[in-house]
Amino acid sequence: MKKWIYILTLCLLPSMVGFSQDDDGGQDNGKIADKMRQYIQKNLGLSKSEAQKFSPVFFKYLKDFTITHRQNKGDRLILQQKIIELRLRYRGEFKQIMDEQRANRVFQYEDKFRQEVIRIIKENRRDRVPPRRNKSIIIRD
Repeated sequence: MKKWIYILTLCLLPSMVGFSQDDDGGQDNGKIADKMRQYIQKNLGLSKSEAQKFSPVFFKYLKDFTITHRQNKGDRLILQQKIIELRLRYRGEFKQIMDEQRANRVFQYEDKFRQEVIRIIKENRRDRVPPRRNKSIIIRD
């Protein structure tokens, strides 16, 4: 009987792990998105009530942005057009939460945040020490 329980556990465990993973790419993307949201809210100077209304709309925008990017990454011009259409649509939703000037600046701060993250990643890659190869010196007489 114990053998059957072990076999059943071994068969079901991988499937449970597969279901527990997010389709959005994991927790790292969620952390970055949350940092981006905090950065934008801070720079826009949103009140608490505005921030509470802004967060779900912004996360929905990021999800749509990711889907749009995945679907159109083969053609750069179409991708740019789709992103512009997406931003125009969400600008209207952001206008319902805040004034028009701050709604327009959401995308400017988003771009600044992305550029800063890319700069940090490049800097970390440049500063990383390449792995050492084991080059042993063989001395022959």
